[in-house]
Amino acid sequence: MRQVRMTAWVHGRVQGVGFRWWTRCRALELGLVGHAANLSDGRVEVVAEGPQETCVKLLAALRSGSTPGQVKQVNERFDDARGGLTGFVER
Repeated sequence: MRQVRMTAWVHGRVQGVGFRWWTRCRALELGLVGHAANLSDGRVEVVAEGPQETCVKLLAALRSGSTPGQVKQVNERFDDARGGLTGFVER
């Protein structure tokens, strides 16, 4: 099973609505490590490492319509896992 680092940039009304907390809960349920961080332009950046299939499940959850706030668009990038991450934190 290929280990990857997924970086997703989530656009919409996703700051100040519990989005990072919700993302953290989904990631921990899936056994992923990484973080969710507010960006100065209003987006949230989600970085998750783990099996590619599991990262794809988190990506689907981000696009599911059941998140807090309102997600308008999600752009993602997959890279090789780099390691060095523990737990899943809100930044």
